[in-house]
Amino acid sequence: MVRIMLCCSAGMSTSLLVRKMEEVAQERGLAVEINAFGVSEFDTQFPNYQVVLIGPQVKYMLGTLSAKAASHSIPVQPIDMMDYGMQRGDKVLDYALSLIDAAH
Repeated sequence: MVRIMLCCSAGMSTSLLVRKMEEVAQERGLAVEINAFGVSEFDTQFPNYQVVLIGPQVKYMLGTLSAKAASHSIPVQPIDMMDYGMQRGDKVLDYALSLIDAAH
């Protein structure tokens, strides 16, 4: 089971993207768990995931969030703004999976 966390300012704007990513994963027969959270929940949630993707609106927090997750060897990266805006679940899922592969 692959566990992916999406993080934005309140967890709302990424929830549609989560659904798109889950649809793609289901089509591909991949076992994934994808959840969206607000930045305020980052500290309690990130240890439960293999990768964290952050929305463009919180990209300025990348350094802080990456530093926190580094102690658990969990990659934190921003979601491409175009993929985010266009809700390209396939591209964002592929990106998340590539980050997990690179970390292991």
